[in-house]
Amino acid sequence: MLKRYIGDRVFYRRVLAIVVPIIIQNGITNFVSLLDNIMVGQVGTLPMSGVSIVNQLLFVFNLCIFGATAGAGIFTAQFQGSGDNEGIRHTFRFKILICTALALIGMGIFFLGDEPLIRLFLTGEGAQEDAAAILDYGLRYLKMMLPGLIPFAITSAYAGTLKETGETFIPMLGGIAATLVNLVLNYVLIFGHFGAPEMGVEGAALATVISRFAELAIVAGWTHLHTGKNPFILGAYRSMAIPAGLLKNIIVKGMPLLANELLWSCGMTFLNQSYSTCGLDVVPALNITSTLFNLTSVVFMSMGVADGILMGQMLGSSAPKEEVKDSSRKLIAISVSSGILFGLLTIALSGAFPHIYNTSHAVRSLATRLILISALFMPFDAFANAAYFTLRSGGQTYITFLFDSGFVWAVMVPLAYGLSRFTAIAILPLYFLCQSTNILKAALGSFFLSKGKWIQNLAVKNG
Repeated sequence: MLKRYIGDRVFYRRVLAIVVPIIIQNGITNFVSLLDNIMVGQVGTLPMSGVSIVNQLLFVFNLCIFGATAGAGIFTAQFQGSGDNEGIRHTFRFKILICTALALIGMGIFFLGDEPLIRLFLTGEGAQEDAAAILDYGLRYLKMMLPGLIPFAITSAYAGTLKETGETFIPMLGGIAATLVNLVLNYVLIFGHFGAPEMGVEGAALATVISRFAELAIVAGWTHLHTGKNPFILGAYRSMAIPAGLLKNIIVKGMPLLANELLWSCGMTFLNQSYSTCGLDVVPALNITSTLFNLTSVVFMSMGVADGILMGQMLGSSAPKEEVKDSSRKLIAISVSSGILFGLLTIALSGAFPHIYNTSHAVRSLATRLILISALFMPFDAFANAAYFTLRSGGQTYITFLFDSGFVWAVMVPLAYGLSRFTAIAILPLYFLCQSTNILKAALGSFFLSKGKWIQNLAVKNG
């Protein structure tokens, strides 16, 4: 029975070639984000809360960019499998156009609606002067972050295309360079070292913006300098025209992913807002919890991305259906195994991790218990994440929409809203009940996968 979930050396060699650079990139990014978080936390609990709230808002934008590139990326991976460079070129153009548009829209929304958006998270119990200080820190941080939205969006278009065509090293290199730039500048600008002004949260934002321009220079620069390895970039900007048939297919298959990421991220932000009604201490405690979760979930999150790339390439090359199913089963087994392993690691770190923050005992204690709850459901998160990317690889975007954001808004959001607004429930049972819904989501993912409707070749429909 176990042999059905275990591959041979050739299989694992292929998986590692794709996933290791992604893990390294995401791991370093999350590790530096941890250090960034700690540095801001050293300034105080209130600045950390302000930055945390803004990052939850920016999280919505980031996932919209991810969804926009992912829709076209389904076709990119399958065009790569069929050797169609012209098709890849058209999907790249689509990504550039939509990412630029989303960046401009995002900047406008955050510029005009900055204060009302931040105030949504300041309704819990706590001193009014603390809420005012958190608002001030958040506004200062957000305004400084806005110029970084454009390089982030454009880099996503380049990096996504490179990954989908099998080049994962350069996006990894760009990510590493950006995080190192961010780390060094954080140290200099937050605390005012080497003669620089002490900028606090604004220094953290400025460091992030500069690092994003550095990442864009590396990823886009390498792509244009190595046209032999990236034939899709030749003539990519001579025209921004996209064949009508392909454009229609991308919109039909891809736009549900953009809508999904928008609604899913808004749902997650709504959940955090519901949690925040339990008190101002919840905001920094959740920030600590999510920081550790992001770090320890890197492997299974990266495996999900790798699942989508590998499945997309297999489908584009018209691999036999049973071979596709077999590979999918083994890839998901890797994801779940990593979820179990790193869930145990998260439990082991739950007591010590909050103590690296310069915050109160109450916040640390709450964070420890929230971390334990999140760790319990990691294997189910891992399965659901792998199922999402696998279903998406075959163009089942409406199914993934229902499975992902549909589930959040039909199950998690009503549960969080009802309990937080109409009962006196405390944060711990509220958080536990909401997280436990991931068991149901994993069961739904298993059901959709078993149907096998996601196994289809989209590359043959490139007209």
